[in-house]
Amino acid sequence: MAALPPPRPGWSWLNSRPIRWVRHYFGYSRGEARGMVGILLLMLGFIIAPMLLRPELPQYLPDADQKGLNELAAQLKEHRATDQAYASRYPKREYKKFEHSGSRYPAVPQVRLAPFDPNALTAEDWEARGVPHFVASRIVKYREAAGGFKAKAQVQKMYGLEDSVYQRLAPFMQLPDAAPKRDYAANNKPGLDGKFPPFASTDGLPARFPRKPRNLQPFDLNRADTTQLMQIRGIGSGRAKWVVKYRNQLGGYLREDQLDEIFVLKDAPDLRDSLKKYTFIAPGYVPQTVNVNTASFDEMYLQPYIGKPRARIIVAYRQQHGPFKTVEDLKQIPILKLADWEKMRPYVRCE
Repeated sequence: MAALPPPRPGWSWLNSRPIRWVRHYFGYSRGEARGMVGILLLMLGFIIAPMLLRPELPQYLPDADQKGLNELAAQLKEHRATDQAYASRYPKREYKKFEHSGSRYPAVPQVRLAPFDPNALTAEDWEARGVPHFVASRIVKYREAAGGFKAKAQVQKMYGLEDSVYQRLAPFMQLPDAAPKRDYAANNKPGLDGKFPPFASTDGLPARFPRKPRNLQPFDLNRADTTQLMQIRGIGSGRAKWVVKYRNQLGGYLREDQLDEIFVLKDAPDLRDSLKKYTFIAPGYVPQTVNVNTASFDEMYLQPYIGKPRARIIVAYRQQHGPFKTVEDLKQIPILKLADWEKMRPYVRCE
């Protein structure tokens, strides 16, 4: 048996026991093992090279920057101290305090308390009786706005007036302690017929809101005006105007449930019930109609059951296919729903 050739010089480390175990475990040949070792050495070189070739970082010395910063701060301070070219936009107010009173307002000589009329005093007179300057001005302004004081209680409620100051001045005020109460019973006494009169103001002027009748007879909804509608409890001038306005836009009410469509009554079911209770629609009533063959877009869209989108469609369809022969021809419009046609049917005509 021929002897094995001796290992080649320079690669004897590939025949060491650990390397042979790795070659046997991964199934590498000698050439593959040499390639793997080369790759590993190249990777290790890429990792170590940046560490060895990294340039030295410069050392930061803050003394030079700090010196420049100090010089800049000194120049800015000197500039602010010497530059008077631009005055402040909002100059600071200087308040001079008076030595005797410790206030920035001149002291007012005090007077001896005696009976006085609060409606005749000026701000200086109030200050002369120990009231602070800002409270005295407030008292005078309130008195002018309110038309004069009627009772001491009004003075006591002034903001900023201390209770000790008020208690000292109250005995000398020529005013009642409290305002007299209004006698509403005197204006609501029954008459000779035993009935109470409508609400009236205390000065004898006619009432602004007259009492609404208790026994109201039903009336025609399509003929009623705002005054007649306002006789129903809860219906004011605003809601009455909307009921009449919606009636004019429709051309007349045909059903009582059309009142539910008025937006000011949508959240008030009790008011809708009151309207339905005290109103009726005359049998055989014929509403005003819109001629879909001659009406313009501006005339047609005002009808609530037509509106702007349907008015555009009707006008466009009429221009393309000619005038409508009957109201049923409106069903030929593709996007017009049957429910919409049934609602507008009593309010349109073809002529």
